[in-house]
Amino acid sequence: MGTILHPGQASVPARAAGDRVDGPGSRHTLSPMTFEGFPHDATDFYAELELDNSTGFWRAQRERYEISVRGPMTALLAELEEEFGSGKVFRPNRDVRFSADKSPYKTHQGGYVTTGSRTGWYAEVSAEGFRLGGGCYQMEPAVLAAFRTDVAGPRGAELERLVGELREAGWEVGGDRLKTAPRGFPRDHERIDLLRHRTISAMRWVEDADIVTTPRLVEQVRVDWRAVRPLLEWLRPVVSA
Repeated sequence: MGTILHPGQASVPARAAGDRVDGPGSRHTLSPMTFEGFPHDATDFYAELELDNSTGFWRAQRERYEISVRGPMTALLAELEEEFGSGKVFRPNRDVRFSADKSPYKTHQGGYVTTGSRTGWYAEVSAEGFRLGGGCYQMEPAVLAAFRTDVAGPRGAELERLVGELREAGWEVGGDRLKTAPRGFPRDHERIDLLRHRTISAMRWVEDADIVTTPRLVEQVRVDWRAVRPLLEWLRPVVSA
């Protein structure tokens, strides 16, 4: 895997509304295994997939994907289940029905633990390396309205503090945002930056390959997910509305 590289832009967990995840009853569910780290081949696999995103490549490399990518992600989530809850692994196929990009496979493998409607902890391995975090990846109109009401109200000060602390600690706090003020709120609102959010997440990359490729990654994810927990707790009453 070498040095973990990543693009400089902030981004949200790469899950679209049409994405599906594998649960306990899925035919793709793997037997539990001990997490030993993501092998170097995991990033190599995705680098090659980016060059040849075809059914032919996938069929030829399916066993490699199961061993180097999906198996370790499943094992990682299993190691974290006692504290954070049952995790799910995203399916590798893209939903191309409404997309101009007809590439059949995702160029990353995501794992997810839900804490509320479209909200939870996230982990991902790709050609760029390994990243993790948490937040809300989609807000239905009623949830978005509740979010903005809380941001503008007394609870908004707490979210502002949480976001500031995460950024100071090196987290990228991002998400889908309006370019202007949402309807009903002035452009000079004291929390206009937060009010523009339509999704919100805190993400970071694990830069040290010596952690990503070893069992030490379990503890790193555990520590980092704990750091994101206050944001998820703040979102809980909003996404439960």
